[in-house]
Parts: sequence; structure tokens; C-alpha cells
Amino acid sequence: MKTVNHWIGGKTVEGASGNWGPVTDPATGAADTRVALASVEEVDAAVAAAKDAFAKWGTSSLSARTAILFRYRALLDAHRDEIAALITAEHGKVHSDALGEVARGLEIVELACGITTQLKGELSTEVATRVDVSSIRQSLGVVAGITPFNFPAMVPMWMFPLAIACGNTFVLKPSEKDPSASLRLAQLATEAGLPDGVLNVVHGDKVAVDRLLEHPDVAAVSFVGSTPIARHIHTTASANGKRVQALGGAKNHMLVLPDADLDAAADAAVSAAYGSAGERCMAISAVVAVGAIGDELVAKIVERAEKIKIGPGNDPASEMGPLITAAHRDKVASYVTGAAAQGSKVVLDGTGYTVEGFENGHWIGLSLLDHVPTDSDAYRDEIFGPVLCVLRVDTYEEGVALMNASPFGNGTAIFTRDGGAARRFQLEIEAGMVGVNVPIPVPVGYHSFGGWKDSLFGDHHIYGNDGIHFYTRGKVTTTRWPDPADAPSGVDLGFPRNH
Repeated sequence: MKTVNHWIGGKTVEGASGNWGPVTDPATGAADTRVALASVEEVDAAVAAAKDAFAKWGTSSLSARTAILFRYRALLDAHRDEIAALITAEHGKVHSDALGEVARGLEIVELACGITTQLKGELSTEVATRVDVSSIRQSLGVVAGITPFNFPAMVPMWMFPLAIACGNTFVLKPSEKDPSASLRLAQLATEAGLPDGVLNVVHGDKVAVDRLLEHPDVAAVSFVGSTPIARHIHTTASANGKRVQALGGAKNHMLVLPDADLDAAADAAVSAAYGSAGERCMAISAVVAVGAIGDELVAKIVERAEKIKIGPGNDPASEMGPLITAAHRDKVASYVTGAAAQGSKVVLDGTGYTVEGFENGHWIGLSLLDHVPTDSDAYRDEIFGPVLCVLRVDTYEEGVALMNASPFGNGTAIFTRDGGAARRFQLEIEAGMVGVNVPIPVPVGYHSFGGWKDSLFGDHHIYGNDGIHFYTRGKVTTTRWPDPADAPSGVDLGFPRNH
């Protein structure tokens, strides 16, 4: 059986807690890998390694850091297929989707390579006679990242490249369900020349998470996951004096106006709802059809959904793979089997789906629910699977009101040919990321990713400028250097005069 161990201080450290978690191939159901689950002492060892490394890394030159990051970017590029294969083997997503995940993570590495321009300070001269004021940003120290199963390479790369570029050291606690990709990312960083202890990977469950949240040497915590856990992370880490960015769940809506290109809208709905088997926080899980277009739009969605090829992620013909675990598959299926009793029309039922030759895999087909009531479980909950809900409204205003009533505010989209309606929408909708005829508006690396309401806890979005601000803190210095020709001016107990 393959064993996935920790990466601490630049080397593999075997699990010593005696606790192990299974890592399952979602396509076969076989658990032929196990992952070490860290004890408090093992988490402490990772934090200690990071703290020791910070003593030199925090004062290293920007040119030295960026040279390592450029080499790291080249190594990641050369190992794209290998990393994608690890993702497919443990998460189940198709290889092309896994390659896309690696590419989006690389965007943040590239942003980190240009950190020199992002960390420039500010200087104001002569704010008073011979007085200058300068502002700089400095690193925090040891920071931690807790990442989800659905993007085992991309989400860690949303965090640690910027953190270490800013001069921090990092302890990553990835999902124990698919841990191998993050471990490979750390190994390649060491190969690129990253000093030992700057990036550490410690696997674990709640024991490891809670220790990171309370550890006195951890200055900040980044998290991506479900809303209940994000709320817990924010509350607990904040109570322990840490800076926190905790990204939670979502129920992303797509508003389709009567003037929209319905073929384009249907293509977008299928891609955004069922891509990566719906296991992404930016998936479109609710389409809001305005006016009389609902029936035609649903028919076009059905036409496209029925053609999606479901199979093992390493099969080039597959467009959608299995879900991460059998338990999650069963939970997703329960929303479909209970939908009719709660008032929805079940147009497509993907429960009970299997793939020949892989009957023990965590399979589920595509499901489509129409006329979904807003008080039903399928609408209220983040399902995190290939289930698309369609709701009907009569007007634009009714659609926006429905969407803004959701407790989530991660991402949203509008499909229309009307520029005026699109402009109103992007100003009136209560969400952190908006797409206009773009179904999954994930920002590029030099902008920031994050939602509103119950989709984000903390003040900073992730990566982009927000990410750099999160991993640094500001310092302002006011300086007066008297001219050598000046005579002593004596004592002045008054408030400093700027004019």
C-alpha cells in the first residue's frame, strides 16, 4: 500500500501518530493509498521548522526569492502532466480539467515572480520642514493554509507562492482525501532551491486544523472550504489573535434574460454546472430564467447534458469523472431523490448511474431540476455535485431580488444582449464576482478572488492585491534629519506643526 507522509524542513517525515486515513481512487473505489494524520506534536514540528526558516527567509533579498520562484515556475510547467495525473487518481476529475487546474495555479506563481513591483513602498517628502514619511510592507512570519479536496493543487498555489514571495514561511494542511498533489508541489519547490522549512506540508484531520488555529507561532490562516467550517476557522483563529481569510461555500446563480442567446446560455449552464462534476465553489447551481424562455432553455440544457460522456478521469473520452467519495455521492443523490416531494420537477435523474467495468466507482449522472421552490433543500443547500436547479421568474427585478435573498454571495452571472441591463446587474447584485455572458467569473491571478455574505469570512479576498496585503503588514516611518547648519531649536512641547 502506498503511504503519503508529511514534508517538514525540506524532507519527507514519516507519520508518527499511528493514525492513518484512506485515499481512494474515485473511479474504482479502491483504497490502495493511506495518508498520515498528524498529531499535535507533528504540527508543532512543522511550525517550528517554518519559524526557524523565517529567521533567514524573512530578511532574504527580493531578487533571491524571485529567482527561486522563476525556477519553480519552470519546474511546475515541466511537470504539469504528472501533477494532473495525481489529481485525477485521487480526486477523479478528468485529465484535461486537472491540467486546467494546474494552469490556474501557475498564474499565481507568475504573479509571485513579479512580487518586486508589488512590494514597493511609498515616500512623501517635506510633509513638514525637513520631515519625510515612508510606508513599507513587511512579512508576518509563519502563516498557514488549510485547503479543500476539490482543487488539491490550485488552491494551495493560491496561497503559498504569494506568502513566501512576501517573505513568510508556510505550513500547508491539504485535504486528506487527495494529498499527493500538494506534497509534489512542495518537493518541486525544494528542487527549485527553496530553503528547507520555508514550505511544509502536514497532513491531518481536525486535530491538525485546530492546532494550527491555536498555535501561538502562526500569524495568519488562509482557508477555502464549506461555509460552516469557514465560520469556525474565522471565529477560532481570530480569537487566538490571528489574521484570517476564510472562503466559504456558494450557491451561484445565472440570470438569463429573454433577449439572451439561449444556445450560448445553455452551453454555459451545462459547462458551469457539470464541469468538474459540480465539485467547485464557482459552479453554477441555479439558473434563473426570466419570462417565457424557461421551457426552451431547459430543453436546450437537456439536449446538451444528455451528450456528456461520464467515465474515468484518465480516459481521454471522458468529460466528467466520479465524485470524491461514495458518501458524498450518496449525499448528492439524496437531493435529487427528494426533490419531487419538495415541489421540483425532476427533468434529469442521474442517481443510480454506473460505468461498465468500474461499478465500484463513485458515479453519479447529471441531474436537472426545474420549477425549483426557494424553500426546498436542493435550492437552499450547497450540493457540490452535478445537480442544476432551474427557477422561473417574470421580471429582471424579481430575479435579482431572488438572488440577493440567498445567504451566499460568491459568484454570479447574467446572460443578455442588453448592455444597460448588464450594467445594472453588476451594480445591483450582491456577490463578490460577477460574469456578464461569462458563467464562471473566476478572476485572473492579478485580480482577487472572493465572495460576499456567507461566502467569505475575514476582510481580504485571496490572491491578487488582496492576497499580497493579507500576507504583509504596513509600517509607516516619519523621519527628520536636521540640516548640519541648523542651530539647536530647543524644546517644543506643542503638537507638531505641518504648516
